[in-house]
Amino acid sequence: MIQTIRNAWKIPELRKKILFTVFALLIFRLGSAVPVPYINTDMLRDYLATRSGTIFDLINAMSGSAFSMATVFALSIQPYINSSIIIQLLTVAIPALERLAKEGGEEGRKKIASITRYATVAIALLQGFGYYSMIKYYDLLNLGQVPAVWAGIVIVLSFTAGSAFLMWLGEQITEFGVGNGISIILFAGIISRVPQMVMALYTGVRNSFAGLEASETIFVMPWWGAILVVLGMLALIVFIVFISNAERRIPVQYAKRVVGRKMYGGQSTHIPMKVNMSGVMPIIFAQSIASLPATIGAFIPSSGTEGTFWYNMLKVFDSSGVFYCVVYFLLILGFSYFYAGMSFNPVEVANNLKKNGGFIPGFRPGKPTADFITKVLNKITLFGALYLAVIALAPIVTANVIGIQTLAIGGTSVIIVVGVALETVKALEAQMLMRHYKGFLE
Repeated sequence: MIQTIRNAWKIPELRKKILFTVFALLIFRLGSAVPVPYINTDMLRDYLATRSGTIFDLINAMSGSAFSMATVFALSIQPYINSSIIIQLLTVAIPALERLAKEGGEEGRKKIASITRYATVAIALLQGFGYYSMIKYYDLLNLGQVPAVWAGIVIVLSFTAGSAFLMWLGEQITEFGVGNGISIILFAGIISRVPQMVMALYTGVRNSFAGLEASETIFVMPWWGAILVVLGMLALIVFIVFISNAERRIPVQYAKRVVGRKMYGGQSTHIPMKVNMSGVMPIIFAQSIASLPATIGAFIPSSGTEGTFWYNMLKVFDSSGVFYCVVYFLLILGFSYFYAGMSFNPVEVANNLKKNGGFIPGFRPGKPTADFITKVLNKITLFGALYLAVIALAPIVTANVIGIQTLAIGGTSVIIVVGVALETVKALEAQMLMRHYKGFLE
């Protein structure tokens, strides 16, 4: 990867794109440090620290801790991601959108992108209002002499504007920078938490050597625990890189046919099927649903009183408990099959092969071919789902062993970071290859 970036830096065009991407990320990190007015950030940070295991942990990790600091970019690009997923699902469910996506060409893609932008603003308004309602309910505002209504309008509009700006910034990176802009911003937000994690490990080991005892304010970690965390992260990275590049190749043979005086076809190729074709989305959705009881309980005062219904409910759905892990595992399996079915249609692939004179050796064109592809898809989806479950649950198991519950979302963060890094390097290599071809033709 370092060699690829070094080679790209020598090319003037790519150097401009890299510098543009770095400048855009600098703006993102500066905005992540600008607080929204009328919010007591110290009290908010302390409150969110007591709500470990809720959806707030995931949002805070994706935003690079901007959520807990109530900055302009607190919502990060989560509204855009949610909007994209919703529009993608509606494209399958609504025939008009499906025709627009498949038959509309470039104009159709522009219309769907415009709908996604409007949906992003609407979702950001809803999330911003929900964030403000939580802050107001727990008396985390710092109004002074300003009326609560005007303060609420400023807070909600600031969050919405920040999310809309990040959406625009991501599109600019995609067009003028390197890689997918939204993924790059998500990558930068997660990476920004690495120094904080390293300092936490260092402080914990130092407190352990000093002979201090762990408490609510003092974090203590034995040296072997820190080594276990580092080795676990390296093992996760190697495992993710291996699976990300893994694919099942189905051989395809094209029949020979004569058109005029020329013969076409006869060549052999393959259908590549990624082992993990659904990406990280099953983990994000599964974690959102599994942490829903804890998130609802965060808004209910009785959840902190021992013996109440919500107190017992939160105990059952504790993010470090066995029941939570089982539900989490089953949800990952379900969403993996759901996304694999959406992104890969065996019947459509079989029909395309039949139209173009292609066939899979040993299987007749049509339904037998579709059935075989479906069988292969189910097998690799199961393996990909188990891979995602291992990535998601390994940090939770490690957290229980060494006593650090904040590692529960580490698997999600690592898989996003590694995936984006691989995609960006491939994008750089593709642009360098295209430039070499241009130079050869010229």
